[in-house]
Amino acid sequence: QVQLVESGGGLVQTGGSLRLSCLASGSIGRVNTMSWYRQPPGKQRELVASITSGGSTNYADSVKGRFTISRDNAKNTVALQMNSLEPEDTAVYYCNYRPTGFFGGLDSWGQGTQVTVSS
Repeated sequence: QVQLVESGGGLVQTGGSLRLSCLASGSIGRVNTMSWYRQPPGKQRELVASITSGGSTNYADSVKGRFTISRDNAKNTVALQMNSLEPEDTAVYYCNYRPTGFFGGLDSWGQGTQVTVSS
């Protein structure tokens, strides 16, 4: 079991920046993907960005060029730097851990952190 704790959400004006952090603890596999998802009010949860343990990244089209995902494998952390924020980025942001090694395993989710962008 992997536990995830997010931090860094808050209220920011359009065009501003926020940095989200996620600390993972527990039985962390060497081969995994960590991701940030978000769930806007009244909408489904969607993938924002992901990064593999090898450093490969993937971004939703809506955040490309504005958001950057990074990780520190030694510290078991993943971060999401969000720049040029827009009201459409308002959502609860969730950290996700997915083991992708030979034996696989279950996803783990953080409790979520609120990001609100005012116009």
